[in-house]
Amino acid sequence: MAESGNLKKWYVVRAVSGQENKIKSYIESEIKRFGLEDSIFQVLVPTEKVIQIRNGKKVNKERVYFPGYVMIEANLTGEIPHIIKSINGVIGFLGETKGGEPVPLRLSEVNRMLGKVDELAVKAENVSIPYVIGETIKVIDGPFNGFNGTVEKINEEKRKLEVMVKIFGRKTPLELSYMQVEKV
Repeated sequence: MAESGNLKKWYVVRAVSGQENKIKSYIESEIKRFGLEDSIFQVLVPTEKVIQIRNGKKVNKERVYFPGYVMIEANLTGEIPHIIKSINGVIGFLGETKGGEPVPLRLSEVNRMLGKVDELAVKAENVSIPYVIGETIKVIDGPFNGFNGTVEKINEEKRKLEVMVKIFGRKTPLELSYMQVEKV
């Protein structure tokens, strides 16, 4: 039973590693040039947000989650696979046999890859949800990594918490940033 008209499937384009975003924009400009908006719906480079500390400052960087892969949601008919393959930096489609058709991802794989992307969006959101006083949290960073504590004070502006942690049987207040704790 073929669904007519709805041939949207996700494919993985193999690309030169380190050039994923450049290749994504090449694909997007080819879509416009050939008027393929009806056939290619999304071009995606799954990334994760990484916090790096440079010169004592936190820097948010996006890191490509699957280096060398660009995902496209497309109805790959006619010349479209050839157009994509001829784009600078594109090596080919993942899973295609020599001279064969590109193989679409199974839905479970798509959800797993996109789930990664959604999870990341959620992670970023999570940071802005303040903790509540009295809540038990776990320290996940710093010298007290692994200790549980209770939130005593919340400083939303600085994104810091004052947490009471039992250390050697004594309660000790620690000042921790949101990023250094997680909900238990």
